[in-house]
Amino acid sequence: MSNINYHRLHFLSQKVKSAQATKSETDEYMELLYQNNSITPKQFKDYKAGRNKEDILGASIVIGGIVLLGYLLGKVTE
Repeated sequence: MSNINYHRLHFLSQKVKSAQATKSETDEYMELLYQNNSITPKQFKDYKAGRNKEDILGASIVIGGIVLLGYLLGKVTE
């Protein structure tokens, strides 16, 4: 995984999950997941184009949670 700001990812994840994120925050969240190779280029491209946006965003919330869980487990085992 790349070196991403997990605190920012967590913050954005919470906002997206609670439907309180602005469009720019949602875009940033998706960009972080894409940079981390957590979503595919096709998913990111489709999100940006507005295709299947709700489905992709829903899946990305789950994916973001898994990325954060992996990060936390890594911290615990250090």
